[in-house]
Amino acid sequence: MEIQIFWEEFVPPPECPVFEPSWEEFADPLGYIAKIRPIAEKSGICKIRPPPDWQPPFVVEVDNFRFTPRIQRLNELEAETRVKLNYLDRIAKFWEIQGSSLKIPNIERRILDLFSLAKIVTEEGGFEAVCKERRWARVAQKLGYPPGKNIGSLLRSHYERIVYPFELFQSGASLPPCKPRPYDSDEIDREYKPHSIPLRQSVPPSKMSSYGRRANRLKPEPEPTEEDIEKNPELKKLQIYGAGPKMMGLGLVPRDKTRKKDPDVPPPPPNLIVKEDDDDKNHTDDPNDSSDEPCTKMTMRLRRNLNNPQFVDSFVCRMCGRGDEDEKLLLCDGCDDNYHTFCLIPPLTDPPKGNWRCPKCVAECKKPAEAFGFEQATREYTLQSFGEMADTFKADYFNMPVHMVPTELVEKEFWRLVSSIEEDVTVEYGADIHSKEFGSGFPVNNGKRHLSDEEEEYARSGWNLNVMPVLEQSVLCHINADISGMKVPWLYVGMVFSAFCWHIEDHWSYSINYLHWGEPKTWYGVPSSAAEKLEEVMKKLTPELFEFQPDLLHQLVTIMNPNILMSHGVPVVRTNQCAGEFVITFPRAYHSGFNQGYNFAEAVNFCTADWLPTGRSCIEHYRRLRRYCVFSHEELTCKMAACPEKLDLNLAAATHREMFIIVQEERKLRKSLLERGIKEAEREAFELLPDDERQCDKCKTTCFLSALACSNCQESLVCLYHAQDLCSCPSEKLYLRYRYTLDELLAMLHRLKVRAESFDSWANRVKEALEQEEGNKIDIKDLEVLKEEAADKKFPNNELLQRLNTVLADIQKCESSSTELLSNSQSRRMSLEELRTLVDTMQNLPCAKDIAVLQKIEEFDARAQALVDSTKDEWKQDSPLPAASEIQALLEEGASLPVIAPACELLSGLQEHGRWLGEVRRTLGPEGSEVTLAVLRNLMESGCNVPQSISVETAMAELQELLTIAVSWEEKAQICLEDRQKHHLSTLEAIVNEAQLIPVQLPNILSLQACLSRARAWVTDLEEIQNGEHYPCLDDLEGLVAIGRDLPVKMEELKQLEMQVASAHSWREKASKTFLKKNSQHSLLEVLCPCVEKSKKMEENSLGTEADSDVNVLGLTAQDLRDPGAIVMAFKEGERLEKEALLRLQQNGGSAPSLTSSQSVCVCSGQPCPLLHRCHLCKDWFHGGCVPFPSLLGSSDTNLTKPLCWWDWNTRFLCPRCQRSRRPRLETILALLVALQKLPVRLPEGEALQCLTERAINWQGRAKQALDSPEVQRALERLQQVEQEMNSIKEEAPEEKNKWNGDTVIVLSDSEETEDGVESLLSLVPCLKGPVIELTTSTRAQLEELQLEGDLLEVTLDQTHTIYRILQAASQPHQDALINRLQRQHSCPSEQKDT
Repeated sequence: MEIQIFWEEFVPPPECPVFEPSWEEFADPLGYIAKIRPIAEKSGICKIRPPPDWQPPFVVEVDNFRFTPRIQRLNELEAETRVKLNYLDRIAKFWEIQGSSLKIPNIERRILDLFSLAKIVTEEGGFEAVCKERRWARVAQKLGYPPGKNIGSLLRSHYERIVYPFELFQSGASLPPCKPRPYDSDEIDREYKPHSIPLRQSVPPSKMSSYGRRANRLKPEPEPTEEDIEKNPELKKLQIYGAGPKMMGLGLVPRDKTRKKDPDVPPPPPNLIVKEDDDDKNHTDDPNDSSDEPCTKMTMRLRRNLNNPQFVDSFVCRMCGRGDEDEKLLLCDGCDDNYHTFCLIPPLTDPPKGNWRCPKCVAECKKPAEAFGFEQATREYTLQSFGEMADTFKADYFNMPVHMVPTELVEKEFWRLVSSIEEDVTVEYGADIHSKEFGSGFPVNNGKRHLSDEEEEYARSGWNLNVMPVLEQSVLCHINADISGMKVPWLYVGMVFSAFCWHIEDHWSYSINYLHWGEPKTWYGVPSSAAEKLEEVMKKLTPELFEFQPDLLHQLVTIMNPNILMSHGVPVVRTNQCAGEFVITFPRAYHSGFNQGYNFAEAVNFCTADWLPTGRSCIEHYRRLRRYCVFSHEELTCKMAACPEKLDLNLAAATHREMFIIVQEERKLRKSLLERGIKEAEREAFELLPDDERQCDKCKTTCFLSALACSNCQESLVCLYHAQDLCSCPSEKLYLRYRYTLDELLAMLHRLKVRAESFDSWANRVKEALEQEEGNKIDIKDLEVLKEEAADKKFPNNELLQRLNTVLADIQKCESSSTELLSNSQSRRMSLEELRTLVDTMQNLPCAKDIAVLQKIEEFDARAQALVDSTKDEWKQDSPLPAASEIQALLEEGASLPVIAPACELLSGLQEHGRWLGEVRRTLGPEGSEVTLAVLRNLMESGCNVPQSISVETAMAELQELLTIAVSWEEKAQICLEDRQKHHLSTLEAIVNEAQLIPVQLPNILSLQACLSRARAWVTDLEEIQNGEHYPCLDDLEGLVAIGRDLPVKMEELKQLEMQVASAHSWREKASKTFLKKNSQHSLLEVLCPCVEKSKKMEENSLGTEADSDVNVLGLTAQDLRDPGAIVMAFKEGERLEKEALLRLQQNGGSAPSLTSSQSVCVCSGQPCPLLHRCHLCKDWFHGGCVPFPSLLGSSDTNLTKPLCWWDWNTRFLCPRCQRSRRPRLETILALLVALQKLPVRLPEGEALQCLTERAINWQGRAKQALDSPEVQRALERLQQVEQEMNSIKEEAPEEKNKWNGDTVIVLSDSEETEDGVESLLSLVPCLKGPVIELTTSTRAQLEELQLEGDLLEVTLDQTHTIYRILQAASQPHQDALINRLQRQHSCPSEQKDT
């Protein structure tokens, strides 16, 4: 045996071919397999993926499906690993009978391969030669150990200690006396537990077997203790064989326990001296025992049954048969036999101490291994329980979910496990389950269950494994018996690592495997051309297995690593079969594999016509191996030959060739019998006999055509190949048993030949019919007869039959087309080319039919073509076209024809050509309507679809030129219309004028022309405004600016107008800031004009604060506001109305409202409350918190360094309705008027401001005139005198500053207007007395009227305050108003605001 050391990782072989048939190819299973055979056969196996929609239902009754799997121990499957395990079992048994257990050392972290070590040492010349020549380093290198670590000396020590004694024992030599070699190692030896592979096949496993992740059979164990030795019977056995000393390396610990004696055991015979164990210390002293008597140094085991009559016979030596010299008799501890010490070979000089075994027991370890086979499990599974077990095992083993384990990882782990002698992984495989008993996974029409329409379809499918073996093209359909596994599928339920070993199918047939569902199945295949090479390699590498099992590869129990086979030149391929895929194995193609996980597969055999020679070769191979046949190959061939008309043509031809060889061989064999003088013969219906009654006694072949029997030896039967081995009886006693005579066989052969050659006759007639000349046409019925004959005789699909079917299909198609053509019932009209093709096809067919319509079509086509040709030159000259009526008449005639004439298309083009040119002329002519760009583009687009001519090309060029120019002007106009850059009016006018010369309507040019018209109108409007009687109004200028900005025309006047408008807006903003309060609700024009509308509302007690528009301020329309005279007249009228309204309000003003009244007051329209203020003008009441009130000391302009008299106190309050603006001083207003005069723009606010200024200056003149009167001057002098007296008193007597004359005048200095000063003033208000001065009634009335008019002015004038002081001093002090103001100032000093 050649030693192979494979420590490398598994390398997957190349992939096998994978085929994906189309639905058409898939319809013929055996035909498709024959098609792919030239490619797939080179690999041995191939994979077929059905079309995606082919998904047969799984019909196994899952609940009733119960099976018992086989047990597989992975490392016992691999051939080399099994050889090693068998060797280890033998050497372990050797050491067991020596009283020791086998412990395998570890070197370099792996256990020592004792088998390979022993083989390599043997190849190197044996132990002595290796030691003598110091070749242990070379041995270590061959074992795959790295050099340079002194491993050679370790190997020598282990070999000498463990293997060498066994090798000596095997050779029958004696071990010379020597001392045990000490062995020290850092690594712990692992005790080996024997596998007992042959023995276990007949012993059922325990029902409590569990599936652990890994089962490490070899593991380090401590040295056995005394208690262990006592409990373990194996350790109690201590054997010394031969004349040598005790064996080395047993490592037993001596025991000190004595063996208890059985009190029932009778005393030994008088001639047998019994001695206790040397280590027994507890025996009692016998007084009759004499220590001087001689005794032997061995312990003899006492027999228990001394009353047995065979007891005395058992005390005799098995070698010499004598019973004398009892002291030299040794009793075997294994079989109770006796041997003299001097009868042993070699003889023993001294009796051995301890247990001893005879040579017969020791020789058991030399027995060869028995035949190996799988053992059955004891547990029965359902599919669910087996799947749960399988998934749990895989998930636990790989420590991950089963669906996440890569197939590559499982494959490498599988080949690692099968090659390991230290890891025993056990799996179960539900293999070879009979589908006839448990039900197929495919639907079957057996009447047991109702099938749906879909199931019926799959039940009839040739890919259904129940159907494929019995297809017409299959050889097995001619076997009546249901051969399980061959004709009836077998089922396979797999789990991870469960394997099927290297094998070929029975009779070297095809096989097909379908994986219904589950995880993939990994396959390995070897082509038939390398089958003998594989057998040779496996026998070479493991001769021990084949020595006792020559047909080992037929037992499906042995695998070998594909990498090892490939390294020896055996081509191997692989594939992963997934669910829904087929795997085909070809004749004599070795295959093996394993399952990736839980799955369900189904397999069956089938044989095609090409298999017959292979099947005959297989029978010859079986004859040499003396292997039983599944069926008789001769019987199968003769059964097919008996009914040749039922055979497929290819099968008939193949059967004829096979039958011819069989008949020739049978004739030769029978002739040899005649030459031997055997002439007796009798007919025998072998097919009616059981197979075991017609098997050759020599080669086990099943006989059918003939056999040789003997009249004396009735039970003997041989085939004619072993006629010499039947018996030794004379030839006269021998006779031939035959099934058919040679004449019958020749007749069968002839019928096969006729069947095979019937195709040739049919083929000749078909060729003759298909190759008829023009004048010898045949009838279509003759061709149909030939087709029916091919179907009746089951001729194969060949090229000639395909031609016949094609011709018949063409004839039928031509007849259908011609019928539709002549009846004018066709769905679409046929073209002239199709008609000519149809006519040509019919003329080329064996059956012809003339079609007269072709001549009519060609005649019309000629007339139309003549018209077109006659106008071709005229088109070029752009002359008038042919009359439309003539063209239309020809077109109508062509439309009525059953075939589309090519000339119709030319006529249609000619008609379209004239129509288009006419449309172009009308469009571009003087009488044409307005032309747009869309019209031009449509004309050009339709011009591309008319037949081209010079006229069309010229018109197209003209249209293109016009379109290009128009688009160019459109783009220019578009640029001008955009606001990016404005152009001068003259430039745009030039563009428009030029564009108007183009006879096309251009939208952008029209838009630009409209813009120019608007620009001219704008310039005209501007000139009218600027040349008017007055300056233009701001609103008019703003409108012109807005229009001018929207125009795409560059105008210089626009920029000037924008500056004027901007300056007017600037003046209006400045005036607004001067007059308007912050967040004022009034416009500037409202503030500047008299408050006519407000006066009316106040008259009506309305508190609304909504602002009116500027147009309604003076009651003027927008057009009236443009007339300065109208504005002045309206302003004067407003003054009058405002004054009259206020006079009426003052006359109607009553007392303060009651706090309990429901009258609303103030701007908030709330209820009256304390501290109400009354407006000086409108006499309305307001809350102190809702309106601002002036400081008691007056305006900030008052000089606060001098004391103020009570008439100087500012008790006057104007409400927000009466004082609507900031009331700037007259000097500020005059500055605004100066700026207004510089503006070339008229504003309504400017007119109003002028009127307001004129009104203020007029009032100021009247006020000065009144104040300059003598009476008023005397009053002013009197007030000045009083103030001077107050100043002098303050300077002389500060403590008297608050009084003058004790009761007439009260003054308040600026330093006393504090919180404490206000409190002190409140107490002095009742003491105020007046008036200080006296005024006449007329003077008072004049001053009061001036004060009223001054309060109405939105201008601040000094005369207003002077008149107020004079009127205050000439009146009684308003104590209530003073107290109210002082209390308000005291409570909310922070709320005082200067109005």
